[in-house]
Amino acid sequence: MRTFSVLLIWACLALEADSMAFFRGLAKKESEGQRRSDGGGLRRSKRGWMWKQFFLQEEYTGTDYQYIGKLHSDMDREDGSVKYVLTGEGAGTIFVINENSGDLHATRSLDREEKAFYTLRAQALNRSTGLPLERDTEFIVKLHDINDNEPKFEKDVYTASVPERSNIGTSVTQVTAQDADDEMFGNSAKLVYSISQGHPYFSVEPHTGIIRTALGPADMDREQRDKYQVVIEAKDMAGQRGGLTGSTTVNIVLTDVNDNPPRFAESIYQFSVPELTNTGSVVGRIKAVDADIGRNAEMDYTVVGGDGLEVFDITTNRSTQEGVLTVRKPLDYERKKFYTLQIQVQNTHPDLRFMFPNPKDVATVRVSVEDVDEPPQFGRFSYVMEVKEDAAMGTTIGSVSAVDPDVKRKPVKYIIDRHTDVDHVFNIHEGKGSIYLQRPLDREETAWHNISVIASELDNPQQSSRASVYIRVTDINDNAPVLASFYEMFVCENTKEDQKIQTITAVDADEPISGHRFKFGLAAESTVNANFTVRDNGDNTAGIYTRRAGFGRLQKSTHLVAVVITDGELPFQSSTGTLTVRVCTCDRHGNMEMCNVEALSSAAGLSTGALIAILLCVIILLLIVVLFAALKRQKKKEPLIVSKEDVRDNVVSYNDEGGGEEDTQAFDIGALRHPEVIEESKQRRDIIPSESLYPPPPLRRTAVPTRDNADVRDFIDQRVLDNDSNPTAPPYDSLATYAYEGNGSVAESLSSLGSASSDGEQDYNYLSEWGPRFRKLADMYGGEDSDWDC
Repeated sequence: MRTFSVLLIWACLALEADSMAFFRGLAKKESEGQRRSDGGGLRRSKRGWMWKQFFLQEEYTGTDYQYIGKLHSDMDREDGSVKYVLTGEGAGTIFVINENSGDLHATRSLDREEKAFYTLRAQALNRSTGLPLERDTEFIVKLHDINDNEPKFEKDVYTASVPERSNIGTSVTQVTAQDADDEMFGNSAKLVYSISQGHPYFSVEPHTGIIRTALGPADMDREQRDKYQVVIEAKDMAGQRGGLTGSTTVNIVLTDVNDNPPRFAESIYQFSVPELTNTGSVVGRIKAVDADIGRNAEMDYTVVGGDGLEVFDITTNRSTQEGVLTVRKPLDYERKKFYTLQIQVQNTHPDLRFMFPNPKDVATVRVSVEDVDEPPQFGRFSYVMEVKEDAAMGTTIGSVSAVDPDVKRKPVKYIIDRHTDVDHVFNIHEGKGSIYLQRPLDREETAWHNISVIASELDNPQQSSRASVYIRVTDINDNAPVLASFYEMFVCENTKEDQKIQTITAVDADEPISGHRFKFGLAAESTVNANFTVRDNGDNTAGIYTRRAGFGRLQKSTHLVAVVITDGELPFQSSTGTLTVRVCTCDRHGNMEMCNVEALSSAAGLSTGALIAILLCVIILLLIVVLFAALKRQKKKEPLIVSKEDVRDNVVSYNDEGGGEEDTQAFDIGALRHPEVIEESKQRRDIIPSESLYPPPPLRRTAVPTRDNADVRDFIDQRVLDNDSNPTAPPYDSLATYAYEGNGSVAESLSSLGSASSDGEQDYNYLSEWGPRFRKLADMYGGEDSDWDC
């Protein structure tokens, strides 16, 4: 076939060779002569050479250069004076020209699909001068196509789908191939499609590439086969022998349609459930089978019959397509032990194109109820009872009743939940369930009592239930009416007789059914020499009126009016309320101007609550004062044990003969102690020393005929006694200074500065009896006798 194509192309080239001669004859064109301006005669212009195109066969397989054609100019006398030059696309590489003869050749094989034509320019030059003999001319070298490219599809593999049960000729998809050959030249690019694999299910249109179903709906069943692989071929040369072929693969999937109804796998299902199962609990699951998939396999379950139609319910689990059977109403083993249900299943989205003989399926479900130990059950969820507030203790208010629903009917025990009756106002008979009163009632304090009664099995208290009991305390007339509020009333000195000064009303803690009906009247003690009177208005109010004109504020600043208030229910209750009326000075319009202070204070009587509040405030203030005094005293109290630094800094030495400035131990109190008594005496510094350390001073006195030192002795004794009895005194090993300067002291001054002469001896006999005590202190604290001699 390829040889035939080459021969055909050579034949075409031969025909074109004849036409080349014709083109060469037209290469010279006539031009109009130009009339010279000086001679006015006509002159024949030179004709140029030109051509349009050359043709060249693609895919040349010869060894020599492929001859294209010959270029020739009329100026060429074939004497070698003309030189041909070629320029343009591929000149000198792909295309060469014989500069002497003008023969044009192609140096190598060309591919039309790579480039279909080349544009070149040719020119004839004078070989000796190099000047152009004629104008350059453009021409085209066009490649003749041969069938050297096979058809190619746009995809190597196609994917398509078609619904199952489709009719014959239903379009599936379309495939398209392309041929790189020239479709304008011959049949090289004219394609024809055919199916090489996929019979007899599919077919393809030869000229369009459209794939269609080839079998009827009964044969295209997804449940039998859902995937097909089809191979499509495209052949050029219009499908004739010798053409080139390309192929592609098409994977076709049958999509599902709802052509199958759901069916139960079993005809009877068995389940069991305890009788105390809560409503909404799952009893079991059933599932039907549908050969379809996806949306077409969705199904609905319904209860269509049976004696458990109102007791059980079924829903569909959309994720698993299961029927979930649940409890709709409470179950009772003692009442019914078995139930039978008829469950129906059908598709949610049926396809009207496919009418099944039996689109629905029905199965039987049997549910058995299991017996469990149930707690006692009350006849009602709640009870409402009434009792009068004056009912005696032990009075039966009402009763509750509960029974064991089990077949054995175990005895029941009743108790009251004490969390609901903290004050133990009520009690219940354990075996009967009757509730009786245990403590007195007061409706005005609590009008309703809400308690819970627990009923449990006598031998198994864990099996219990409870019921609420609401007890209403009914009212009796046991409270007397009183004044509604404190009334602050006054009467003017210049008031007239029978003048209304106040309207009063009353309140009653009781609540009679027909409402309150109060009566007001003047008490017997207020009727004697009464200055005021009370008038009942008949609407639970009364008015206070004057019985005379003119009141003297100076004679009597306040008046007391006792009012009797009586209710209208049996047994009648009454009380007396006292009103205080002040006598005040008023202006001519009756406006109060001035009242007595005594009257004001007496009229503004404080209530019991106010008195209690004032008393609490006084007690709190007293506690604050006591705490403040205690804190203040605690701040003034000095510590019993002073720090070492403070003791050292407070030591004052007398008659100390130290080592001078180099004595670094001058302020160490340990240096003042005698080495022999340091370890012997280690008494606490915060206790009173015993009598052995401080013996009482001797009663003897040194006779001094001319001086009396009794006042000094008394002073020192008093200071020592005060210091010993003071609990806040500093420790006894600290320094205590006793300074005294009395009138007429026989000692005069102890300083040598005050003596007549430094050599004179002073009389210190008035201290002779204190010498032993000071010496004993010196021995105790390590000092010398000279250090303690005064």
